[in-house]
Amino acid sequence: MDKLVQHLVRPIVDHPDEVSLQVIEGESVVTLELSVHPDDRDAVEGERGRTLRSIRNILSAAAGSKKASLDLVDDGDDGVEE
Repeated sequence: MDKLVQHLVRPIVDHPDEVSLQVIEGESVVTLELSVHPDDRDAVEGERGRTLRSIRNILSAAAGSKKASLDLVDDGDDGVEE
């Protein structure tokens, strides 16, 4: 499933080399944490979240009997300046 998400996300971002996924697999649930370059977050989210929602729908259909979720996470940047 991680290859599917990368296949869907990389063409729509300006920094495809900075797309990374962390897969957390449970018995009946698979959680994918997607991290992209900060400038690419808007492209992945899309207008009113439509693009991200579409990627989640495709992922859910491909997951079969498992429940799949996709979270767009910050790449370690918590936004706090020191």
